[in-house]
Amino acid sequence: MRFIRDIYAAAEAAHRAVISLEFFPTKTEEGERNLFEKTIPALCKLKPDYCSVTYGAGGSTRDKTLMIVDRIQREHQLPTMAHLTCVNATRDEIAKVLEQARSLGIKNILALRGDPPPGTGDFKKTEGGFEFSYQLVNFIREIGGFSIGTAGFPEGHISCKEGKEVDWQRLKAKIDCGADFVLTQLFFDNNDFFEFRDYLNRLGVTVPIVPGVLAIQSASQIKKFTALCGAKLPPKLLSRLDELGDDDAAVSEFGIQYATCQCEEILRAGVPGLHFYTLNKSGPTTAILKNLGLA
Repeated sequence: MRFIRDIYAAAEAAHRAVISLEFFPTKTEEGERNLFEKTIPALCKLKPDYCSVTYGAGGSTRDKTLMIVDRIQREHQLPTMAHLTCVNATRDEIAKVLEQARSLGIKNILALRGDPPPGTGDFKKTEGGFEFSYQLVNFIREIGGFSIGTAGFPEGHISCKEGKEVDWQRLKAKIDCGADFVLTQLFFDNNDFFEFRDYLNRLGVTVPIVPGVLAIQSASQIKKFTALCGAKLPPKLLSRLDELGDDDAAVSEFGIQYATCQCEEILRAGVPGLHFYTLNKSGPTTAILKNLGLA
């Protein structure tokens, strides 16, 4: 399996955008069947460059994440990245996860601080573990053998009270610790992404900064998502969602159109790729890529 840093380098040389997809571990056997028998095969027909699999809050899906990554790589020969967090894990435990990943042929890790389990309050460092994601990045780099991605926040991380520019400076430090590329949190105003990217470029960041794209599928769902992660819904977008209300079919159609327009603009601005938060569904991402002529 290829290192993701090499995928971005080859795509840059070929003057094309990398297409990547994100999945999450399912909670039920039926969900898992749908993921492997319907969603992933449908999206693999679009010839994505790689995909990633998230890590449940508190590290709750550690083994399942690796299992899904391994299965995608074996069944579809598609480079797949495992998310890894600092939550509820010591250095030794993280080292064991990385060794297990290596034994499965997993070469790509997205290093995150991570979220604590719901209802447990703010993030707390595990005794013998890491407090910040830059420490995890550095640890993975020292172990060696992985391409390391990290997360960026175009509107600033919700827990960074000092402001978004301080958060972006910390991201630069994290990249300096060994991150090969940045995947951003979802956003709905492209100007936020452009400001973020340009600021990092002025700091001397040269690794790929890849926008994360989410097609809105439900008004109530996206309001919950943005409240949790600190992203904003621009007034015109919010007004349209309120007009559509609980008509999820209409919201989904609108969400695909909105995401298509977002992607068209950021592709014109020369981004290295698009990272789609699929929510384990194939329809919206397929429609967007077809609209863009990238399917």
